[in-house]
Amino acid sequence: MFRHPYLSIALRFIRLNVGLFVYGLGISLMVKANIGIPPWDVLAQGISTQTSLSFGISQVLVSLIVLLTWIPLKVKPGIGSILNAVLIGLSTDVWLPLLGQPSGFVLQILVFVLGMCVVAFCTGLYISSNFGMGPRDGLVMGTRRKFGWPVWLIRTVYESFVLLVGWRLGGQVGLGTVLFAFGIGYLMQLSLRLFKIENRGKTSEPAVAEAEG
Repeated sequence: MFRHPYLSIALRFIRLNVGLFVYGLGISLMVKANIGIPPWDVLAQGISTQTSLSFGISQVLVSLIVLLTWIPLKVKPGIGSILNAVLIGLSTDVWLPLLGQPSGFVLQILVFVLGMCVVAFCTGLYISSNFGMGPRDGLVMGTRRKFGWPVWLIRTVYESFVLLVGWRLGGQVGLGTVLFAFGIGYLMQLSLRLFKIENRGKTSEPAVAEAEG
């Protein structure tokens, strides 16, 4: 079926923005579960705890700082990279006040896992729009190209560093942090398969790298 190229771009742009906006819901669910959050969000929460900034604005700040690291790594951002850095944090601030606090440990775990599923789904959704890598994607992949280190090692180094700094600043580390570390890879694989981008060469690898939250 014939589709006008501008219509195709418009649909991709809508997919990108929907994915980024609902991604904030996934993060908000994990925060509300109150059993620990992903490493990069621990850093944002730590910054929020130590300043008057909201959690979402702290996320934006962290993402913009990460984007600055693209300069020495010679990674070029796309429109999706900029929107990723800004919209996820802003949408998190929209969702957080709308969600209640789950009571009971089992419900907390269920809410956290639901948040992980939303994050994985939305990552596949916005990556499939093909408007550029997210901030942490570019950091990981740029580092790999510059130094030749494996992705798992780069992720481990960066995540361990931001987790430690975020924890020292007062960010929330707990069971959820562990659940995310071990569960997000499998959920991301399902998401990439759902959006038929699992085997698109270089596309799937950054998508997995971005799933740190």
